[in-house]
Amino acid sequence: MATVTSNTPPKSFSSSSSSISNPLKPLNPKSPSLRFPPRNNHHHHRLSINAAVSPPSSDTPSPDYRFEILSESLPFIQKFRGKTIVVKYGGAAMTSPELKASVVSDLVLLACVGLRPILVHGGGPDINRYLKQLNIPAEFRDGLRVTDATTMEIVSMVLVGKVNKNLVSLINAAGATAVGLSGHDGRLLTARPVPNSDQLGFVGEVARVDPSVLRPLVDSGYIPVIASVAADEAGQAYNINADTVAGELAAALGAEKLILLTDVAGILEDKEDVGSLVKEIDIKGVKRMIEDGKVGGGMIPKVKCCIRSLAQGVKTASIIDGRRQHSLLHEIMSDEGAGTMITG
Repeated sequence: MATVTSNTPPKSFSSSSSSISNPLKPLNPKSPSLRFPPRNNHHHHRLSINAAVSPPSSDTPSPDYRFEILSESLPFIQKFRGKTIVVKYGGAAMTSPELKASVVSDLVLLACVGLRPILVHGGGPDINRYLKQLNIPAEFRDGLRVTDATTMEIVSMVLVGKVNKNLVSLINAAGATAVGLSGHDGRLLTARPVPNSDQLGFVGEVARVDPSVLRPLVDSGYIPVIASVAADEAGQAYNINADTVAGELAAALGAEKLILLTDVAGILEDKEDVGSLVKEIDIKGVKRMIEDGKVGGGMIPKVKCCIRSLAQGVKTASIIDGRRQHSLLHEIMSDEGAGTMITG
């Protein structure tokens, strides 16, 4: 389990400093990424509970319909306003332009209504593409990338230099202001090698979290975007699983919610039946599912990540379907949710 340290944040980042302007820009109401869903998709993509006002028959929602949707969102906004939400971004949502735009617009909207989102990302597909271009084979063991010195250099360049800055630019263009970081910055994360590092190379885990660099940014309304690489005490860089980074950051910050975007619907009672989605479960219940073999494969480390974060004080942890448009809004702004929520 990672330890948490805290240093006094520099005055230049203080939320009371007059040198920091409001990072949330006025949103363009005509922005296509923030339009309300057309009427024929309402039963699949609802923002919250069913509206009392019947949706209009045309593809352009009426003002009354828009206002009803906004009104129904009020309890969720009141519940989460001022709360920190840590989102791990990955899977299909990273490779599909439409899903990427959906995640970005959701983050900006959540920030605009007073939530404090933090985005953590990996970038496996981009790393694989660059390794292929350089004729470097990608090798995995137990779901983890074997990372020698050359591969580690590529991982750092891709995650910190490309993926991170692309996400920052997209969030800025959508109307908020993002700040790109990695575990190196401000000693946010200190890494240590995984136990089987002799087989995996420079694959690490989180030894310590110091969120001092994050707090003033979040307090001032910025959206931190964090790449999942960090260095050990000697300065050696390590590739760290992004789920693990998100969970440890959520715990260190006392986040209200941890959300892992995945390529599955959530936790299934029957792995062969997508209709057997478990909407909500506690730690004891999900541990029992692991013991019974109902949770297996790549879902096990995600569930264990959620359990660790809950044990360290995070209120709820959710594994949601990132293939669904606006899955973040569905999870936060509706009773229905967009996957499985795990509680303490």
